[in-house]
Amino acid sequence: MDLKVININGQLLTDSRDVADMVDKRHSDLLRSIDGYVDILLNAKLRSADFFVESSYEDTTGRTLPCYHLTKKGCDMVANKLTGKKGVVFTAMYVTKFEEMEKQLFNLNQPSYTIDDPIQRAERWIIEQKEKQQLKLQNAQKEQIINELQPKATYYDLVLQNKSLLSVSKIAKDYGMSARTFNKLLHELGVQFRQGDCWLLYQQYADKGYTQSKTHTIDSEKSKMHTYWTQKGRLFIYELLKSRKGILPIMERENQQVG
Repeated sequence: MDLKVININGQLLTDSRDVADMVDKRHSDLLRSIDGYVDILLNAKLRSADFFVESSYEDTTGRTLPCYHLTKKGCDMVANKLTGKKGVVFTAMYVTKFEEMEKQLFNLNQPSYTIDDPIQRAERWIIEQKEKQQLKLQNAQKEQIINELQPKATYYDLVLQNKSLLSVSKIAKDYGMSARTFNKLLHELGVQFRQGDCWLLYQQYADKGYTQSKTHTIDSEKSKMHTYWTQKGRLFIYELLKSRKGILPIMERENQQVG
């Protein structure tokens, strides 16, 4: 029988059913042996997947049955347990097949212009052109997605850049709260702290564009700073209260009740 070596995601493997045929052993018996090898490897805190990879197949009746994919190391381990002619033949076969596949992989990864054989060079060139076309298609698709999203992002930015400012009293009213209660809530959530008679944002939020402060002149000797929330800040508060406290504006609460 001819041993088949397959490439799965860059890993060279052979099927335990083929190995069983090669060494003239029942597949179920080989599986029990491999199960034992896996237990020993795991107990020794070694990666069993470097030797044996669990898999399955469908038999002629449609049943799903277990099997293993063996790496070259796994074949080494099985071969070491064999004696006589069977062990020699199996070792020679798997070493040869793995070397052939390794060579094929090496050629596939070589640039076409470095391959001497004209047929292999042509085959590699075709693969390179297909890869280039696929990459070009992926880039075009990404560009289209970006272009489709761009109008939405721009519109959103325009909303956030709205110049109208809101006092905390106005935002608090949306939630059915007084400004005093609302300020305390934002303080509890770690958004702001009180300095004198003025509420200021903690440093992590101070440079986000959530607020804008204005100084109002009381008389020739006195002035007072007031903090106003931007539309961006208003959205920040909305998301914060919704995610952290489950608090919604009155309008949304009413919509939920109607729904």
